[in-house]
Amino acid sequence: MTPAQAQSNSGYDPRSWTYDPARNVLVSPSAPDQTSDAEIRPDWSAIPREIVRFSEAQPKGSIVINTTERRLYYILGDGRALRYAVGVGKEGLEWSGRDTISSKKNWPDWRPPAEMRSREASKGRFLPAHVEGGPNNPLGARALYIGNTLYRVHGTNQPWTVGQANSSGCIRMTNEDVIDLYDRVKIGTQIIVRR
Repeated sequence: MTPAQAQSNSGYDPRSWTYDPARNVLVSPSAPDQTSDAEIRPDWSAIPREIVRFSEAQPKGSIVINTTERRLYYILGDGRALRYAVGVGKEGLEWSGRDTISSKKNWPDWRPPAEMRSREASKGRFLPAHVEGGPNNPLGARALYIGNTLYRVHGTNQPWTVGQANSSGCIRMTNEDVIDLYDRVKIGTQIIVRR
């Protein structure tokens, strides 16, 4: 089977996505039994990033993620951090640890791991083996890869999911926020994820 055939048989078709001009977002087809995204989040608005006090001693430029708070802190130094809202792993897919940012990608491709594809297939949702980077990609506009893990801090084309525990373990941000963070972070940056 060629990659084109595999993708066309996967149930994923970027042409089935719709654009919502009121929210300026692309809306994925999701599971067919769900209500429309407009019905789910009619009054959605982004949780704004802000500079906050941060008394914990961490090197300037580090990232600290508190999954319970669903917030990411980019350490500015002098007792301050830039706080962003994030989406985190859903129950059973949470994790914690310390690592470094090993890679950064602009409009990254998405290759869902076999375990994720199998888990979703058991629920009747079939994921593609590969989705090219771009506005139809679930990883959004930017991705920061965490060490040699399968986890990333990435954008999303479903920004109303930020602030919730609904990912397979990755850290989601709005595209606007992940672009802002991406421009600040360097390869080798320390990242700490806490539950």
